[in-house]
Amino acid sequence: MEIISHLSPKAQRDYQLIQLALTIGDQKAFAELLNYYRDPIYFMLLRKTNNPLDAEDLTIEAFGKAFKNLHQYTTQYAFSTWLFSIASNNCIDFLRRKKRNSFQNDDLKDNDYDMIRTKNIPSKLPDPEEKIIIKQKIKMMREIVEKLKPHYRTLIELRYFQEMSYDEISKELDIPLGTVKAQLFRAREFLYNIMKNIKEKI
Repeated sequence: MEIISHLSPKAQRDYQLIQLALTIGDQKAFAELLNYYRDPIYFMLLRKTNNPLDAEDLTIEAFGKAFKNLHQYTTQYAFSTWLFSIASNNCIDFLRRKKRNSFQNDDLKDNDYDMIRTKNIPSKLPDPEEKIIIKQKIKMMREIVEKLKPHYRTLIELRYFQEMSYDEISKELDIPLGTVKAQLFRAREFLYNIMKNIKEKI
């Protein structure tokens, strides 16, 4: 493997894992990167958001964006620097959106809110036509999932059709939690690409 002289030993290790992930799609390499940086990223985001649920969601988003764009990483910086930058920028965007939505909600007067609540908000129950559309979408999603490789298909089915947690999937399949998360990132990417191709053909 290529050695990048200006990188630290830890950054060299990350670079080797990135090459394995990119060249042969090594799932263990994705999982190792996730395991190395999941907790540091999470606690950084927790400090910024002061909300454990937001921090967890943003951690998953950060790794999703990093793995999706891994081919764009260059050795000008250590992978950890690049990853933390992605996570931080994503968090800043999230907090801006959250603040903007909060301001918009505060602008509503009580009587305006009552009027909107009683008159303008449609029923949450889908009408018969919407039910048909929902069933069609579910059917199409299941057909798309069938196109995935068996281990990715199993992960998607457990996570989204059976609504199992990451921990439950890890125990069910007897694989490390980090591997579950890393492979789900890849599975979602494959799903996205398949659905994108379908939409382009329609």
